[in-house]
Amino acid sequence: MAEMLQLDFMRRALLAAVLVGMVAPVIGTFLVQRRLALLGDGIGHVALTGVAMGFLTSTSPIITAAIAAAAGAGLIELIRARARASGDIALALLFYGGIAGGVVLIGLAPGGGVATLNSYLFGSVTTVSSEDIVLVALLAVLVLGVVGYFGRELFVLCQDEEVARAHGLPVRLLSLVIAVTAALTVVLAMRVVGVLLVSALMVVPVAAAQQLTRSFRVTVALAAVVGTASAVGGLSTAYYVDVAPGAAIVLLTLAVFVAAVAGGYLLRGARGAARAGRGGAEDPGPGTIPQTEQGGAVT
Repeated sequence: MAEMLQLDFMRRALLAAVLVGMVAPVIGTFLVQRRLALLGDGIGHVALTGVAMGFLTSTSPIITAAIAAAAGAGLIELIRARARASGDIALALLFYGGIAGGVVLIGLAPGGGVATLNSYLFGSVTTVSSEDIVLVALLAVLVLGVVGYFGRELFVLCQDEEVARAHGLPVRLLSLVIAVTAALTVVLAMRVVGVLLVSALMVVPVAAAQQLTRSFRVTVALAAVVGTASAVGGLSTAYYVDVAPGAAIVLLTLAVFVAAVAGGYLLRGARGAARAGRGGAEDPGPGTIPQTEQGGAVT
């Protein structure tokens, strides 16, 4: 690790990996709870159109990708609400439109080609510049700030839209907040793992955390720890083994998920044995986040 940190580009890569690994699972927890785990994939494809637009207009690809991804996130919520289309149909429209728009626009950009998009498709964390770090850090602060400010309302919405509506919460606005925050997270993560793998870093750490805990807050915290550790571990592995950093990060995250499944199984077995010994009531065990009662607190 000390050898790796002697290199400027690896210090920038490590900082970017830590920010992405910490933030992506936080917003991913809300997506998983809303059964919109693939939303990050759909938004990632739209972000690709924004990247191509940046090359076409000689503007920062991260800025144009953030604008395009936020617009795409708003569009998907509009389609779900007004076009009588289900979430998966709206996601499919984003998949096809986003990738096609990106390929067409990059072909029109001066000196551009599909190969130009590869670093954004699969990630290129070792080429992250100091300016990229500043933008990524600002996006990370913005995402965490939004989640911190709307956290309780978003939690209620993710548990049950009808309960949220009964409590007088602005369901459509909060849904848009989640979608736009997810869009910014995708842009935040695309230089680290790429838009094709970004959804994995938003979903898999959450799935791993859910194997070991039932509390929503603990799940968010544990998922952030898993994401950060996987990002740092995957980047270090890529440096010493000479493999693609994005793929190494995702594969390490999947390995953590497998270990968490085994740990959750053992934990449930131990709790079941203890319960049988006491003759106590049935414990639902870890592996799912419980639904809240109306007006219940976030735990």
